[in-house]
Amino acid sequence: MVIIGLAGFFGPFFGCTLIARFVLHWTIMSSWLCGVALSTTSVAVVYAVMLELGFNTTEYGKAILASCFVNDLGTVIALGLIFSPFTIRTLIFVVVSIVVFSVLPFLTPRFFRKYGGRVSELEAKYILFLLFALGGLALWAGGEPVLPAYLIGMVLAGTVGKDHTLIRRLRTLTFGFLTPFYFIRAGSFVSVPALMVAPVAVLVLFFAKMLTKILAVLPAVRVHRYEGAAGAYYTLMMSTGLTFGTISALFGLNHKIITQAQYSLVVGTVIASAVVPTIVANTFFLPRHLLPKKDAGYVAEKPVAQPAEPEAV
Repeated sequence: MVIIGLAGFFGPFFGCTLIARFVLHWTIMSSWLCGVALSTTSVAVVYAVMLELGFNTTEYGKAILASCFVNDLGTVIALGLIFSPFTIRTLIFVVVSIVVFSVLPFLTPRFFRKYGGRVSELEAKYILFLLFALGGLALWAGGEPVLPAYLIGMVLAGTVGKDHTLIRRLRTLTFGFLTPFYFIRAGSFVSVPALMVAPVAVLVLFFAKMLTKILAVLPAVRVHRYEGAAGAYYTLMMSTGLTFGTISALFGLNHKIITQAQYSLVVGTVIASAVVPTIVANTFFLPRHLLPKKDAGYVAEKPVAQPAEPEAV
């Protein structure tokens, strides 16, 4: 899965950067930002689809999610390495992060055992405190708060993943409360006139992302023996993009790496990549033979009807 994830990152990262530089004639730094934003996949979209169809319980669905995770990790690291200012604040952030990430695997299970299961939901507050604290530190250092959030998820995956009730609560909090506010803010910076003036640029960026994703990911998927509809579906799910694409674009806009018009083009492309591949994949390439057999367990556990005993004469 690591190979597929890395292929999904490097293909569009370099491909879209070259397209933005030599076809759209953007500056060098704005072209790199475009490559970072369009190199992403969408863990949120893919996770929602996997959950809806039941793929999240299969090895196939878990493989897709793992590849998406690796892909976005590459995006987050590239965003930090290329655009971070590397000042004394950056050094402080790195040192504090190393200390915190070293302690968390030992501290978190003990905290959950001692204070978990209470009405006050201390587990969720604990995780939110970590996210806001390290995110604020990253922002103070001139970086992107999504990097420590992503690393916290990696470090705490083993502990949090065992508590299905906590996962459902965090999912409700994230998708139902926090995410809408972020997308309202990100969407408020999009210039509709800029999209209407340059629709060809959106198409160029969209097809650049799709083609580079497919050309990079499909061979890697085939190496892992996913053929036919399964391979095409895997590739199209990896071609989606939403959250990290808009985060990267917003980072570029806030730091004046791209203009509002360029931001609008990138976000428009990211939104299109969240919708089009998902519709095409689920309409034409859904691998139904890999769907979980939902009724198999129920049938196996269903008691066999016993023949009625003859009535006494």
